[in-house]
Amino acid sequence: MGPADPITANLQRVRERIYAAAAACGRDPGTICLLAVSKTVPAAAIRIAQASGQLCFGESYLNEALEKMAVLSDPRPEWHFIGPLQSNKTRRIAEHFDWVHSVDRLAVARRLSAQRPVGLKPLQICLQINISHEPSKAGMHVTELPKVAETVAELPHLRLRGLMAIPAPTLDDTAQREAFRQLRQALEELNARGMRLDTLSMGMSGDLEAAIAEGATIVRVGSAIFGSRPARRTPGQSAD
Repeated sequence: MGPADPITANLQRVRERIYAAAAACGRDPGTICLLAVSKTVPAAAIRIAQASGQLCFGESYLNEALEKMAVLSDPRPEWHFIGPLQSNKTRRIAEHFDWVHSVDRLAVARRLSAQRPVGLKPLQICLQINISHEPSKAGMHVTELPKVAETVAELPHLRLRGLMAIPAPTLDDTAQREAFRQLRQALEELNARGMRLDTLSMGMSGDLEAAIAEGATIVRVGSAIFGSRPARRTPGQSAD
C-alpha cells in the first residue's frame, strides 16, 4: 500500500456516504459539495486528495494556509476559510480565499468587502450562526440574521451565499437533525424575504448524514479523510 492509498480510500468512503445519504432523502448528490478540511494537514496530503479528484479545501489557520497556497498553485484548489475571523487578518483572507464560512459580525463583513482586491471575483460568504447557543462558539444569534444578512448582501465585492453552523456535538440523530433543521429554516425565512441564498454549510465527519437529510449543500469533512489530527482548537472554530 502506497502513501496515497489511505487518503484516496477515505475520500471514496466519504463520497459513498454522501451519495447514500442523498439517496435516502431523495436528493441529487451532485448538489452537495464535499469540503475537505485540510487544516494542520501538509501540502503533500492535499496533493494526494487533489489527484483523487478533490477540488475544495477548508483552512482555519491563516499563516499555515498561505504557506500551502504558495506551493499548491498548479492546479490551484478552491480555498475556503472556516476558522474564527480576527480583524487583523481580514485583509489577507480577502486577498487569498474564495469563500469565507465564518462571518459572525457585520464589522468583519465590511472589512472583507473593503479589502477584497479589485479584479478578483466576489468573495463568497456564509454567515455563521450559533445555532446551539454555546458560549464557547462563535456565531451570531439567529434573531440578528435578517438585519445583518440584508446589509451584507448589499456590500460590494462580496456575494452572500448562505449560512454556516457548528451545532453542539451529539450522537443522537434526532438532536443532530433538529439543529440542522433550525439552520435550514433560518435560510428559508431569509429567502421568503426576497433573498436568493443557496448554501447551507453544515455537517462534519460524524453527522454529515443528518445534515444532508436537512438540506446541507456543503459538508465539511476532515478527520474522515485525513485521519485524526493533533489537538489545536480555538473557541468557535469550524472543527472536524
